[in-house]
Amino acid sequence: MPDHRDTSITRRGFISAGAGLALAAAGAARGQGDTYPSRAIRVIVPFPAGAGADSNARLVAQQLAERLGQPVVVDNRPGANGLIGTEAVAKAAPDGYTLLFVDRGALGINPSLYKKLPYDPLKDFSYVGIAVWGPYVLVAGSKQPAKTIQEFVAAARKQPGRLTYASFGNGSMTQLGTESLCSLLGIQLTHVPYKGGAPALTAAMAGEVDMALVTIGPALGAIREGRVRPLLVGGGRRFPLLPDVPAVSEIGGDENTIPNTYFGFALPAGTPAAIRDRLSGTIRQVLADTAIRAKLADSGFQPAQGTPEEMRSTVERDIAAFGRLARELNIRPE
Repeated sequence: MPDHRDTSITRRGFISAGAGLALAAAGAARGQGDTYPSRAIRVIVPFPAGAGADSNARLVAQQLAERLGQPVVVDNRPGANGLIGTEAVAKAAPDGYTLLFVDRGALGINPSLYKKLPYDPLKDFSYVGIAVWGPYVLVAGSKQPAKTIQEFVAAARKQPGRLTYASFGNGSMTQLGTESLCSLLGIQLTHVPYKGGAPALTAAMAGEVDMALVTIGPALGAIREGRVRPLLVGGGRRFPLLPDVPAVSEIGGDENTIPNTYFGFALPAGTPAAIRDRLSGTIRQVLADTAIRAKLADSGFQPAQGTPEEMRSTVERDIAAFGRLARELNIRPE
């Protein structure tokens, strides 16, 4: 008869060896988190310097560097609705030394705009968390005489397609938000795409366009100086820094007519969980700081302190929701 004792010993040895390997792997992962970071971290921002994403990234990066004990360098890679910078992070080494600071559109809208998106938002990233939410404000250009949203709508209805609006680019959050608003109000405007928020706001200040939809934060200075005139804010209620400006909910819309954007952090897929969790926890500490929260609020943004799981769930929902909106507005993928 066969001797089963040797087989039993072999099986026990195999199980023991497997358990040892698992423990060693877990220990290595913890070790990566304990020793990380050992050199400078690069934060790629796929938008121009001076935009809302850039200012927020620099604020958090400075605080992150102090807490982690290593330089955190912001690297602007603008272009193509965030595609260029976002793709760069998707293809970067998953070692925790390349972070993405990205907006809602690059992750939730772009899948509906490009037939061949160079990254997969659900497969190519390990999400760290949403840092801030940013509502939008509709501003009249310096040469546009309308003082209220009602006056602007009346002028647009008298001359369909003659008035113009600036966006952050074809298929951007601001294009979809403006087209959604036009659909609600029954008006037609001509779209003039720019390469980011700062150029779009500059165009409005220069009178190159009649209107622009921009994040509140970067527009506050121009609004206070009278270089553009605020007509409407997105979301379901008025914004504290612009208490006299009506919300879209007051003219028949809701929070989804002009959806707020967000800015959040992500890593390349495959980054060790210990490193992701270290970054996520440290970023949430930064955003819990009273002084940082006050700075963000004063500049028109709302701190989020989001978790990796919350950000991934938001991206999943957005891909489906913005896909429906793009189809409703007849915006077809290129």
